[in-house]
Amino acid sequence: MSSMRNEVIPRKLILVLCLPFLTLGCASYQIGNQVLFRCDVRTVHVPIFESDSFRKYLGERLTEAVVKEIESRSPYKIVALANADSILKGKIVSEEKRVIIESRNDDARQLQTTLVVTANWTDRYGRPLMNTPSIDVSELSNFVPEGGQSLATAYRDMIDKVARDIVSQMELPW
Repeated sequence: MSSMRNEVIPRKLILVLCLPFLTLGCASYQIGNQVLFRCDVRTVHVPIFESDSFRKYLGERLTEAVVKEIESRSPYKIVALANADSILKGKIVSEEKRVIIESRNDDARQLQTTLVVTANWTDRYGRPLMNTPSIDVSELSNFVPEGGQSLATAYRDMIDKVARDIVSQMELPW
């Protein structure tokens, strides 16, 4: 019996000595998308993106896509200006459509659209929350009308890509 008691004591002693190291090692780990984003910001206000484009509702569509992307990928909540910790403003600087390939009869076979957006994310006092005071995001999309694609689908794809790029810039740097 005394030999069993001698074996148990060292095991308990080892467990007691190792316990602080086990708990300290796991204390700083975090799980989920909260690790990718700033912990000092909880809410964001996104005013409608300004647009110099003649295309109707382009700024509104981009704003809606950015809001959906923030809500789905980040821990932030979208709120009114009075309740916001931060503000994400943006402007569509340019958008264009050009013909890439034409038929012999000058019919457009393949077209390309380009969208350039500038955005800045600040706290409520105007201090920048991104690595740079503002970011420029540019996306392009090709579409073929003969294949059933349209300008509307090309713009939808571009707007979704720009929204993803903007929210990616809201992540913390590695």
